[in-house]
Amino acid sequence: MPFLWYNILMKNENTDMDFAAEIASLKEENLSLKTEITEHKQLIQWLMEQLKLSKRRQFGVSSEQSDWEQTSFFNEAEVTANAAVPEPELETVKEHRRKKRTNADRMPPDLPVEVVEHKLPEQDRACPECGHDMHVMGHDTREELKLIPAKAVIVRHVSSVYACRCCEKTNDYVPIEKAPMPQPVIKGSFASPEAIAHIAVQKFVMASPLYRQEQEWARNGIQLSRQTMSNWLVRVSRDWLRPIYEELHRRLCEMDVAHADETTLQVLKEDGKPAQSKSYMWLYRTGGDAERPIVLYEYQQNRSHEHPKEFLKGFKGYLHADGYDGYHNLPETITVVGCWAHLRRKFDEALKTLPEKNRKGTKAWTGLEFCNKLFHIEKQLVLLSPEKRKAEREIRSRKVIADFYAWIGVTTVLPKSLLGQAVNYAISQKKYLENYLKDGRLEISNNRAERSIKPFVIGRKNWLFSNTPNGATASAVFYSLIETAKENGLNPHTYLTHVFRTAPNLPGGKGIEELLPFK
Repeated sequence: MPFLWYNILMKNENTDMDFAAEIASLKEENLSLKTEITEHKQLIQWLMEQLKLSKRRQFGVSSEQSDWEQTSFFNEAEVTANAAVPEPELETVKEHRRKKRTNADRMPPDLPVEVVEHKLPEQDRACPECGHDMHVMGHDTREELKLIPAKAVIVRHVSSVYACRCCEKTNDYVPIEKAPMPQPVIKGSFASPEAIAHIAVQKFVMASPLYRQEQEWARNGIQLSRQTMSNWLVRVSRDWLRPIYEELHRRLCEMDVAHADETTLQVLKEDGKPAQSKSYMWLYRTGGDAERPIVLYEYQQNRSHEHPKEFLKGFKGYLHADGYDGYHNLPETITVVGCWAHLRRKFDEALKTLPEKNRKGTKAWTGLEFCNKLFHIEKQLVLLSPEKRKAEREIRSRKVIADFYAWIGVTTVLPKSLLGQAVNYAISQKKYLENYLKDGRLEISNNRAERSIKPFVIGRKNWLFSNTPNGATASAVFYSLIETAKENGLNPHTYLTHVFRTAPNLPGGKGIEELLPFK
């Protein structure tokens, strides 16, 4: 009997142990399932954010502006104050009515005027009452803007050759003089400065690919292939525009403030790379303090940090850039200034994925409000001198930034969500975002560079790719000189025509100063 009870007790004890192990296993499995469900929820939230963001980018308004003055939670008097605007002078005037001003279209006053006179026929000038001839007592005038499509003409250069009749009769040697003829922009070609300038402006300003220009020439009865036009652009870029580009590059590196950005480019025939691979077009430009703005593009096969380091060799100062790590490996003589517009855009994207009625008071809304306040302060300081602007930033902007990062420190977010990406960007870029406080000439964002790279992005949507590295390099040079000319108030076609006429006739490459795209 004792043995029997012992077996029963041992069997029950083993059963309890099995139950305990099974319960522990179920608890562990339950915890694993909860973790997996949480991860799936986060993934679903992230996918929904991406879906909403994609729809907004495709169908929504692209503007990131917000009515900050009405929604700000700061409730300070400086929300509507503007230190840069002086007090208005009050003047008492009599009540009067005035036609509402409109931004009417205007025609330039220096356009040539073609006068078309409309007169009554001789037989209709008799007075219907007495039959005598009527005289002109006035004129009723209207003006129209007449556009004349581009027309092509052949310019035939004829150089006269002179000889002395007397020497022909009396001397063995007859002196011969030839009238000087300007050098062509491309030797052995029928290309003219005006034609190449027109092709360049159509492609790099109007974003018209060469194949479309080829069709346009053909409609005018001129057979000019896209290959010929491409060869012209590459040739003049190498011979006449490259020296100007290098001089502008030298001057840019002498500045104290610069901006940088980059975008993708597809080049079909690169050595060792498939046609579908990405290349890059880098952009560098002067800051807002420059009297003569300079905008330069550079084509490179990749996004290596070595490219800005090489291009900015000799540059010592402040460089505005986005959060790309390649800019953070530059020499210590270059101080990288972060872009608050990039951070603001991330909070804005996180906010726009929420239902509109639930946005106010959320974490994304709060982060966006901090950014909005900093931009509002900059708007107030725009007319101040750099010294006064720096002092005002120390008083006003630095406190907002300190409050913003104090809020960041106590804010919990999902790392992979759009809001999490905004918070992580703010943390990782903190020292660069604060650098704009160091000098009054610096800007709160890198929007200046983004505006300058936009013409290239628009053109890329039309011509899609470059065929060869030489073509991509030529495009970079053309974009550089054209955008620099536009920044300095020059007409790109007029400027390029001037360069192509003047550069081939300069002695030994001298006189580069008069070819720079400055007024």
